[in-house]
Amino acid sequence: MDWHLDSLLNLPNVTVETCTQEAEQVFLQIDLLNAAATCPHCQTRSEKIHQNRPILVRDLAIFGRPVYLQVPRRQFYCRQCQHYFTERLEFVDWERRYTQRYEEYVYQRVQASNIEQVGREESLSWDQVNGIFTYKFNLKKSELGTSKALMH
Repeated sequence: MDWHLDSLLNLPNVTVETCTQEAEQVFLQIDLLNAAATCPHCQTRSEKIHQNRPILVRDLAIFGRPVYLQVPRRQFYCRQCQHYFTERLEFVDWERRYTQRYEEYVYQRVQASNIEQVGREESLSWDQVNGIFTYKFNLKKSELGTSKALMH
């Protein structure tokens, strides 16, 4: 909707519909620009949206304020194989409540300091920071193992 906010947010196939500020937090309601999704069961493109249940996802701060994205979680129906499936997003891993770039940011910060300090500065609990760190660590370990296996 607003080219400047879309450019600032810099997420693929996303446009910012509204921007609101509550207390010291920024909320961006986003819309997805792609009208279809690929069925993971049969690889057919589907445009038949069954339901949409938005979720709140934490993203990188803007101007020192925490940012939350209201992200549409669209469930599609595939006429080809008659399955329902939830659309996968490029910028949020499956069943996560943080953008990939925010999780990477927290991971890097913990490596440079510690979980308690990052939690205080990001207003996250110890469990949340530890969960992000552990998740990213395991992803990187898995990717490293895969790349080593490909070299042999």
